[in-house]
Amino acid sequence: MKKFALALISILTLALGAIAYAQNTNVRGTISAFDGKIVSVKARDGRDMQVEVPENVNVSITLPLRLSDLKPGQSVGVTTIKRASDGATVAIDVRPISAAASFGLTPYDLQPESTMTNAALEGSVQSAGGYELMLNYKSGTIKVLVPEGTPMSRAAPGERSDIKPGETIFIAARQSSDGKLTALRFQVSKDGVKPTQ
Repeated sequence: MKKFALALISILTLALGAIAYAQNTNVRGTISAFDGKIVSVKARDGRDMQVEVPENVNVSITLPLRLSDLKPGQSVGVTTIKRASDGATVAIDVRPISAAASFGLTPYDLQPESTMTNAALEGSVQSAGGYELMLNYKSGTIKVLVPEGTPMSRAAPGERSDIKPGETIFIAARQSSDGKLTALRFQVSKDGVKPTQ
């Protein structure tokens, strides 16, 4: 009985260790191949990566977005950086997000030292450098400058047939202890419109 208990503890310890190691990671790049289950990606840093795409993962295509498409009260995800010249908060990506998404301001990996703000859009005004958005992320508000030409896009339902070589992708993936990547969320370019996140 004692040996069984020790074996059970060892198994649980290994399992918990594997769970603790598993982490989320973002994959960005260009599709090299897709065999219906595994997508091969040339990542933006030049690495060759493979990601499993389970049957139950929804595939989204990418459509263009204009600031005029966004309405006050709408939930948005805005990635920002601090401008070196004056410390202003400047958008490098703007997109609508699900109304069910958690609000907050957190570090993000789109660019070094970038931050993601999931928030409600309180309003926008034209300024000398583009548009200024006022975002309310529940625990605070932030004013963000959106210069002309800032990448913007929105996701729309797609199909697995949209996963084709040459298309650009954004994949939110889970990485297991053995390095295997499994897609949790998959967005692919469509008609030249690329995921901006």
